[in-house]
Amino acid sequence: MTVFLVRHAHAGSRSRWTGDDALRPLSDRGHEQANGIVDVIGDAPLGHVLSSPYVRCMETVVPLAAARSVAIEPTEALAEGADFPGVLALITKHADAGAVLCTHGDIIPAVLAALARRGVAVDPSARSPKGCTWVLDTDPMGEVTRVRYVPPPAAGGTDDDS
Repeated sequence: MTVFLVRHAHAGSRSRWTGDDALRPLSDRGHEQANGIVDVIGDAPLGHVLSSPYVRCMETVVPLAAARSVAIEPTEALAEGADFPGVLALITKHADAGAVLCTHGDIIPAVLAALARRGVAVDPSARSPKGCTWVLDTDPMGEVTRVRYVPPPAAGGTDDDS
């Protein structure tokens, strides 16, 4: 099966947001990217859509969850600053049904590094811009066997904001 690890779509500049960062929503460009993620996932089997409870992550997977009639399951294990072992456990737990896990830019590199330490081939120069997807193929035990990168859906602009 396959698990898709998604970085939330564009949410504007962290430094320009004056409220609680957990409440920072997607920008217009981010909403375009979120809609594009539906096509990225395509018709892959999908039993679960899990997300960081941060608004920008939840909004990123709303179009996909709606298209698939699957509820979004918020989990602190995907929140900014969470420990990567919790994400690895979610990957293993949900691999049998297929899943999308939406998280943050600090989590994805830690997960990829952990997978590389386990012997999974991961491009060491890999980046994780907003809206990108990492396709994690798993074996029957839920262990990741292959990692592939899918760039963010085109929505214009750059992704140098946090």
